[in-house]
Amino acid sequence: MSRNIRVIGIVMLAMFLALFGSSTYIQVFQEPQLVSDGRNTRTLLQSYEVQRGPILVDGTPIAFSEEDGSSYMFQRTYTDGELYAPITGYYSANQGATQLEEAMNAELSGQSDAQFFTSLRALFTGEEPAGAAIETTIDPAAQQAAWDALDGRPGAVFAFDPETGAILAMASTPSFDPNDLAMHDDATVIDNYNALLNDPSQPLYNRAIAGNLNPPGSVFKVVVAAAALEAGLVEPDTELENPEEWTLPGSTATIYNPNHGEACGPDETTTLSYALQMSCNIPFAQLAVELGDDAIREMAEAFGFNSSVSIPMESTPSTYPTTTLDDAQTALTGFGQFDVRVTPLQMAMVSGAIANGGELIEPTLVEQVLTPSLQVLQGPQVESLGNVISDETATELAAMMQSSVDSGVASNAQIAGVDVAGKTGTAENGEGEPYSLWFTGFAELDDQQVAVAVVLEDGGGMGQSGTGNGLAATIGQQVIKAVLEL
Repeated sequence: MSRNIRVIGIVMLAMFLALFGSSTYIQVFQEPQLVSDGRNTRTLLQSYEVQRGPILVDGTPIAFSEEDGSSYMFQRTYTDGELYAPITGYYSANQGATQLEEAMNAELSGQSDAQFFTSLRALFTGEEPAGAAIETTIDPAAQQAAWDALDGRPGAVFAFDPETGAILAMASTPSFDPNDLAMHDDATVIDNYNALLNDPSQPLYNRAIAGNLNPPGSVFKVVVAAAALEAGLVEPDTELENPEEWTLPGSTATIYNPNHGEACGPDETTTLSYALQMSCNIPFAQLAVELGDDAIREMAEAFGFNSSVSIPMESTPSTYPTTTLDDAQTALTGFGQFDVRVTPLQMAMVSGAIANGGELIEPTLVEQVLTPSLQVLQGPQVESLGNVISDETATELAAMMQSSVDSGVASNAQIAGVDVAGKTGTAENGEGEPYSLWFTGFAELDDQQVAVAVVLEDGGGMGQSGTGNGLAATIGQQVIKAVLEL
């Protein structure tokens, strides 16, 4: 009898251990996978039981949730959806979330660590659970100006305050309406998502911080100039060679200045300042070879290249080649070609560091996070990424960029009564392909600073006829004017 009892006990113990082990494995190790599984309707519906917090621009909701009487309980609604889609992204029942809806999901859904005691108090007071509000740094006038100036052409604008890091505008076109992905009709949402995904104009891309990156062309000359000045290789007025054409080292390929077959000015020599002002390619190609790709890469990475930036959405890293380049390849990077690729975010950061005396402040989209009872969970956060260049170099670059606007190839960025510094770019994408058009620059008025970058893909609709000054600089000017309230 005792033997039988022992056998039964061993079997029961084994069964208990098996049950304990399997339940522990499911609850601990499989929990993340089960929660994120799209077939888990219980988790999905539970997420809608909490009224998701609003996303605000200047105190006005651009995304909010309202009771809708369905099993989901709340419906997410977006005002001015296309205008603010690069900022809000979407929150969808079956397609996940993007942009701020994804990056700040814990706060918006009331599940962040900072909201633990608020949620605990609600259990005792009977308050309805609700997520926190995200107040953005966006300037609505600047955002609207960027949107209007892009006029639906494929491209993007990124503008921020170089002293505080506050992002003032982030527009990307073509765009989409997040409401089309937030409805509770799964079949319709999937159809809408697939239509957007298969749209050749790629409206789901946030071109300001991600997407298929563009070559920067001549706006990258600012980075090369910074590297040369910091290395003590040249001064703004240092005389440089001034040929009408130049054969790349170790190659039979010939490069020219923008005015094909013309030298950089009428004299036998030119200067760094004049070459930047008039955006001459040959002096910067020669300077790049003299610097070497390691020195240029080091400067580019100091500005943020080859790294992602959290704004809090993660950006696609802008790239300067990390493999060793030959002299011909290095020369091409001197004016932003070969394998250099950038986002408007990155080029605005370059201008922002110059405007801020050499110190680079990380851009941020979040002004503050507020509970439903207006308790501040997070206030403005200013994070310095360090001094990228010296104050002296920043001053010299600012003067050269201002000359480019005042009397050079960035003239369409001029604003009466305001000292605007800027640089344009017209980047090649391959033989016969439309250019990528660029502008980056900065200005200040009455203690308000703004640094901006603009890109237009597909030549701004003009193929190889469009120019950075003709289109992109004009857009940059309009955004700067909106920020400075002109």
